[in-house]
Amino acid sequence: MRTALLHGLPAALLTALSLTTGTPAHAAQTIPLTEAIARLPLATESRDGYTREAFKHWTAGDDPTDGCTTRNEVLITEAVEAPAVGPRCWLTGGTWHSYYDQTTVSSASGLDIDHMVPLAEAWDSGASAWTAQRREAYANDQGQEASLVAVTARSNRSKADQDPAQWMPPAGDVHCRYAAEWTATKLRWNLTSDATEQAALNDLATACPDQTVTYTPAT
Repeated sequence: MRTALLHGLPAALLTALSLTTGTPAHAAQTIPLTEAIARLPLATESRDGYTREAFKHWTAGDDPTDGCTTRNEVLITEAVEAPAVGPRCWLTGGTWHSYYDQTTVSSASGLDIDHMVPLAEAWDSGASAWTAQRREAYANDQGQEASLVAVTARSNRSKADQDPAQWMPPAGDVHCRYAAEWTATKLRWNLTSDATEQAALNDLATACPDQTVTYTPAT
């Protein structure tokens, strides 16, 4: 019956229906890396007024009842071998793979949780105009796997607040993945990129012709 009714509708109305029943606004999208980079708004960056305290992070996490902060929830999720979780979410044992430097880590204390797009870079790229609540959501984002990543403290501190024009993971065979995850995070949060950053990303896209980007717009 539904099909018969649709066949009886004018063509213009059918077109309108197809536009309004397409991909939901917050559904995951997968597109080529080149196209994803082209979707990043181009803008100059400004760090005026930035302070790390503007992004409240390592809060009670996605499950406030588990006693774990966002940091420990990410560690538990990304563990290759699960750690034991003790009182007050104290983690013992477990192993992790730091993909930036292709290193196996056997102690949670040897890991940092990296914001794929650093907090300072996010500020430069649009987060300065956000509410405190949205910055907190960004800093604790577990809604997209690439947003927060467990890596060696050494590699995270080497990266600091640099973008892909200034720093790339020391493991060269992960550069395509890193470019995709950086771009996915910026698209998820509608962050801009500057000309130097976009040029570096486009160079990476040329070297990674089969790389795709999957992202879900943040609510």
